Amino acid sequence: MFRPILFEARYNLMLKVKVDGVEIEVENGTTVLQACEIAGKEIPRFCYHERLSIAGNCRMCLVEMEKSPKPVASCAMPAAEGQVIFTNTEMVKKAREGVMEFLLINHPLDCPICDQGGECDLQDQSVNYGGRSSRYELNKRSVKEKYMGPLIKTQMNRCIHCTRCIRFAEEIAGVPDLGAINRGENMEITTFLEKTVDSELSANVIDLCPVGALTSKPYAFEARPWELTKTETIDVMDAVGSNIRVDTKGWDVKRILPRINEDINEEWISDKTRYACDGLSSNRIDQPYIKKEGKLIPCSWEEAFLKISEEFKKTANIGGLVGDMVDLETIFSLKNLLSSVSGSESVDFRQKDFYIDPSHPSNYLFNTPIAEIDNADLFLLVGANPRLEATMINARIRKNFVNKKTEVFSIGNPGDQTYKINLLGDNLSILKDIEAETNSFTDKIKKSKRPIFIIGESVLNSKQGKFVLETSKSILKKYNALSGLNTLHRNASSVGALMLGAYNTNQDVLKNEILYLIGADEVEIDNKNKFIIYQGSHGSKNTKIADVVLPGAAYTEKDSLYVNLEGRVQAAYKASFPPGDAKEDWKILRALSDVLKKPLKFNTIEQLRSKIFESFSILPEINQLPKVKTENLSIASVDTLDSKVHFTSIDYYQTNEIARSSKTMMECKTAREQLTKTGTDD
Repeated sequence: MFRPILFEARYNLMLKVKVDGVEIEVENGTTVLQACEIAGKEIPRFCYHERLSIAGNCRMCLVEMEKSPKPVASCAMPAAEGQVIFTNTEMVKKAREGVMEFLLINHPLDCPICDQGGECDLQDQSVNYGGRSSRYELNKRSVKEKYMGPLIKTQMNRCIHCTRCIRFAEEIAGVPDLGAINRGENMEITTFLEKTVDSELSANVIDLCPVGALTSKPYAFEARPWELTKTETIDVMDAVGSNIRVDTKGWDVKRILPRINEDINEEWISDKTRYACDGLSSNRIDQPYIKKEGKLIPCSWEEAFLKISEEFKKTANIGGLVGDMVDLETIFSLKNLLSSVSGSESVDFRQKDFYIDPSHPSNYLFNTPIAEIDNADLFLLVGANPRLEATMINARIRKNFVNKKTEVFSIGNPGDQTYKINLLGDNLSILKDIEAETNSFTDKIKKSKRPIFIIGESVLNSKQGKFVLETSKSILKKYNALSGLNTLHRNASSVGALMLGAYNTNQDVLKNEILYLIGADEVEIDNKNKFIIYQGSHGSKNTKIADVVLPGAAYTEKDSLYVNLEGRVQAAYKASFPPGDAKEDWKILRALSDVLKKPLKFNTIEQLRSKIFESFSILPEINQLPKVKTENLSIASVDTLDSKVHFTSIDYYQTNEIARSSKTMMECKTAREQLTKTGTDD
């Protein structure tokens, strides 16, 4: 994050300042605005944001200082020893009222039709500092609307030139697509070529905009904020576990917004997290189906369960496969159900082959806490593409890169990551060279105190995975830095499944005669001579080959637990109800167990969670990190692998069935494909 100060403090000294008669101590380098807030005084602002560089554009934060002949902009003034600051004098009030009058000169009086209404900083501050009427009698400025892609709706007559959006795009997103043209009141915020903002974080500028100049295009005119029910929950579009708020009207999800969590996503979320939610109402499975004469026919729950029961009596050769967004409760329930029926816990989470070593949690965890990425002094990416695999992790790396100039190296070319990549090469044998200290990168590690290795799923396959993991461990152990070993999982269910033991060492689940799929949409299945049960929220290619289809609940429609890539257990909460006859997944499995006369030993979600935590002590308490010691990691010897880094292609906006069902995500996909078609490309 950009420190919002004018200078870096040379010494870590404390300063004494007085705010409205109250003496406080603040760190050297603190701004006057920050000092006022420490003293409990609310300072109005429009351009200032604590995570962005200081612009000093709006002047709304004016305060009075002793011995100063005029008010000063508190956001841009460093605190100094002995300063006497006043925030509520007549001078301050008059100055802020003057600023507000200027801001409203060109601002249209369209609050009743503005989507920002009820959540608008300008609207709120005008109540405190706005006059009863305007003295401005000339024509208001008129600004042509700008095209910024399928997510951002513009109404640039409302723009007050705070430049928050420009600073976010350049400093946080790392995609300087937004800028300003002209000067003075004729200044306009725009994309330089009137194109889509090419960033997976682009829609965060909507939250940052203090007026209604930038609003949400998919959400336009859908609802007013006071009509919405707000539920704090967890995102499952990737493995990061960003904290979000789901806003519903009735039982329809209208929008998703970020929640502040300094340990994970700060106050940002990815565009997919924010906008894939319109896929929740499309392509839904809302009742059970049974295949008859090659066609799926609607049926009752009793008929579906009876069919499954008949097939289970024929064989004990039963396997389960869980998909990308399956919660802990469902994974645990499926394991126990199949164990009670077949005597085997043949359940796996891997829809594609990739290597894991479950002998110790650190082999598959992102061992560096996400917040500690800020303090790293060296990065090495091995077959990782954090921009597309874990957008919020990438934002953290960029934050470190910008603030501390930390070098980022990579084996394999991941493409543009929004920061400079030093490419070591594309052959995995480079890792052996680093281990043998014959590569110049070794000198970087020797000087590093907090190195971070990030291993992508692309290389964790059957051919490259073991070599990459074991060699990375060997290198880091040599320099007592095993805590810097990090696996970059893509899916919300992966780490939770590993902690619950939902994996088969030989990955032979698909060889079973009966397959129980829960949200497993990415796997290719040969359904010949197999009986397939598909349980999930959305129709997919695997529903078409299934013999029985059971309607489950999506992530916003149930109370559930997820484990993010660093091993943190987080609780998601029910914001809406599943459609039709759809049920929560663990409840379906519990009801099925009764029909099979193998009842699971829990009836409520509280009892279920108690069983989970009793059975798996590795799971930490909710919102806590697991207590694992990387120094206990064993390292296997491997032969040098002389092959190029393998990168699997990632269709960022189409990574799961919810995203593929989303109209907005399809529009984003199309817009990105058209980005290169500027007329000047070869």
